[in-house]
Amino acid sequence: MYETILYEVSDGVAQMTMNRPDKYNAFTGQMIAEMINALKKAGKDEAVRCIILMGAGKAFNAGQDLGDVQGADTQGAAPNHGDVLRERYNPLIMQLRNTEKPIVAAVNGVAAGAGMSIALACDLRIMSEKAYFVNAFVNIGLVPDSGGCYFLPRLVGMGKALELAMTGERISADEAYRIGLANRVCSAEQFTAEAGQLAAKLAKLPTRAIGLIKRTMHKGLDMNLAQTLEHEAYAQEIAGNTDDHREGIQAFLEKRPPVFKGV
Repeated sequence: MYETILYEVSDGVAQMTMNRPDKYNAFTGQMIAEMINALKKAGKDEAVRCIILMGAGKAFNAGQDLGDVQGADTQGAAPNHGDVLRERYNPLIMQLRNTEKPIVAAVNGVAAGAGMSIALACDLRIMSEKAYFVNAFVNIGLVPDSGGCYFLPRLVGMGKALELAMTGERISADEAYRIGLANRVCSAEQFTAEAGQLAAKLAKLPTRAIGLIKRTMHKGLDMNLAQTLEHEAYAQEIAGNTDDHREGIQAFLEKRPPVFKGV
C-alpha cells in the first residue's frame, strides 16, 4: 500500500518505518502523506495500542529532501517554504499530536532538521548511543519548523533551546538524555530490542487513559491552573468509566497484575 514507508501491526504495536535509506529517509511530499495516512489508520485501529516510528538503514531522518522542493537548488524560483509547511509538515505534526495513543520515536541514527522536529513531536524518544540530533535549520539560513519552536523550549527550556537553534551544533545521544530530549539511550546492539520492549510495555497499558494523559498534559501547557484542574476533572470522568479502570481496581483488590484491553 505504501511506497516510502513500511507499516505493520503486531501484538498491539504499529511499527511505522520511514523507508528511503539511500536518502537517509529524507522527507518528500509522498512520504509525509503516507505517514499521515498510516497514523490515521493506527489511531482508528483498536488492535493498535502503541505506535513506534523508526528509520530504515543508518539514519532516523535527515530532514527535507531538497530535491523534492521546486527551486530549492537555487536554480529556479525560490520555493515558498511557508506553503510547504502548511501543506505537508503542519498536518503531520498535528496528526502526531491528535493521535491519542503513545507514539515512540526510535532514533537509530541522525535526526536532522525536520527529522529532529518530528522526533520531538512524538511522545517518547529512545536513542541508540550512535544517534544524534542536529537542529540544522540555521546552517542554511532558516528557522526551526515542524513544531521545532514549540517542542524544543518546552523540553529543554528557553535558554538551551535558543542555543541549540542558533548554533545548529550536533547533540549526541548522551547529551540529549542529559538535557531531556531523550527518554532513554541504549547500546547500538540492544537498540532494536529495547525499543521494541518499550513499545510492547506501552501496548499493554490502559490505552484510553494514556490518550487522555497526552491530551490533558498538552492542553495544560496552554491553560492556567483553574482551566487545567477543570480539564483534569473532565478527563478523569471519562477514564473512570472505562473497562480498563474497572479492571485496574479489580486487579488491585485481587492482588494480581491487571490485564488491560485498551478500552
